[in-house]
Amino acid sequence: MAKLIDITGKALAGEWGSDDETGNGVPVLRTTNFTNTGVVDYNNVVTRTITKKKIEEKYLRKGDIIIEKSGGSDKQPVGRVIYFDGPDNTYLFNNFTGLLRVKNQEIWYPRYVFYSLFSNYRRGGTRPYENKTTGLHNLKTDDYVSRYEVSETDMATQIQICDRLDRMYGIIKMRQQELQKLDELIKARFVEMFDGKYPEDTLLHLCNIIDYRGKTPEKVESGLPFITAKNVKMHYMTLEPREYISKETYDKVMVRGFPKEGDVVFTTEAPLGNVCRIPHFDTEFYIGQRIVTMQTEALNPIYLEYALSDDEFVRKYMSKSSGSTVTGIRVRLLEQLTIPVPPRALQDEFASFVKQVDKSKVVVQKALDETQLLFDSLMQEYFG
Repeated sequence: MAKLIDITGKALAGEWGSDDETGNGVPVLRTTNFTNTGVVDYNNVVTRTITKKKIEEKYLRKGDIIIEKSGGSDKQPVGRVIYFDGPDNTYLFNNFTGLLRVKNQEIWYPRYVFYSLFSNYRRGGTRPYENKTTGLHNLKTDDYVSRYEVSETDMATQIQICDRLDRMYGIIKMRQQELQKLDELIKARFVEMFDGKYPEDTLLHLCNIIDYRGKTPEKVESGLPFITAKNVKMHYMTLEPREYISKETYDKVMVRGFPKEGDVVFTTEAPLGNVCRIPHFDTEFYIGQRIVTMQTEALNPIYLEYALSDDEFVRKYMSKSSGSTVTGIRVRLLEQLTIPVPPRALQDEFASFVKQVDKSKVVVQKALDETQLLFDSLMQEYFG
């Protein structure tokens, strides 16, 4: 094993500078540009006026590793890493991040060092190095860099390991893109069939909307599933992270209504606008705050789900949203928003189309899950 500090030296501090009023400033990567897959997100890169001299060594070069020094949450530890593969000497990085640059690239392959850090982060290896302040988690970066160790192997093996992991990641990305294209196919079909063609009515008239606001119930180690806004994604629901309440608590708090399989779920805050149908559960389940369910006999639930995610409806609820730090919409405003009401036969035809596409999505998702499992097992094999 080799010390990271010996491979890269201390993490270089980032630069933030001042507001760029000319539009000719330096592009600066922030934690906003970090992804959980270790890839730089080049969307929304800000430019800043940097007047500090002698910062040439801080301009990013291909193969640099940027580490998150401040950020994270109780659910997501600080210390994410991304691998920079952009143009040399163009980007800087901000003061909430640090730069790790391999000093001797004849001995250490930078992507191998990145994968080692990436694997360590994914298994929670940065948590012991966190300092928590109000609203932020800070990484004790110097301590982490000085203590972390990378498995030693020859350069050829390092490259071979990275090539294999890169291929696995490429397949994962391809599967994800396939799923995205299938979602886009459904979206396009919805617009083709319904956009601007039929009279509209309010959700209040079309649905029974159940708002689950109230005191957050006490959670237990095992019991009935506790579904929160974190579990609701766009067009699917996950039980991760898993949380539970007791049956006794469930009987006391479920006073606003009982959700059931097939109900359409809409998140009213954090995040706003994720929508899906409730899948089959083998037990009762609790719906938490910041979620409403919609039960309807007037509409096909599958049609309703996609009407609520249509771009036109998104514009409607965003125009009614509020919140300085967290964007949300009040249920009384949501109820007054309208969606098209086509003939039921057309709704059912669209729902049949969605079911067929969903079959393809199940096949792709299964392949994605298997590839992700293999990727994770290889990370474990190579980096412990």
